[in-house]
Amino acid sequence: MIKIAFPTHQFKIKNEKGKDIIFDECRKQWVILTPEEWVRQNFLQYLIQAKKYPSSLIAIEKEIHLGELKKRCDIVVYKNAKAWLIVECKEMNVELSEAVIKQILNYNISLQVSYLVITNGTSTFGLSLTQDNPIWMDALPEF
Repeated sequence: MIKIAFPTHQFKIKNEKGKDIIFDECRKQWVILTPEEWVRQNFLQYLIQAKKYPSSLIAIEKEIHLGELKKRCDIVVYKNAKAWLIVECKEMNVELSEAVIKQILNYNISLQVSYLVITNGTSTFGLSLTQDNPIWMDALPEF
């Protein structure tokens, strides 16, 4: 498991038409603040503030194609003009099960990244695909 110390951040949150919305600084737009979105926004701040990943190289809800299916990756980080790392976010009460691992492995069929990460904000697991055999990571890679 990867230990994550989420940085403090002054999120912009407001209520509109009875729903809480949060300003996504990467997408530069307001989005509905779901429990999964809260995890995603905190993890984005960890990537940007703590790990120093350039926000300009991060895509949120990146659409991919799996055969005829359209899917969306929560977070994709690019490096050298190629997808490099995928993060799948789940809300805090969702167990990071084998199904979640299969989900991100399916996304990787399309993107072929070096690193896969799953998180529910409480637990985070990462898999390095840079060797012949996948290796569970104890920290996210440096950019």
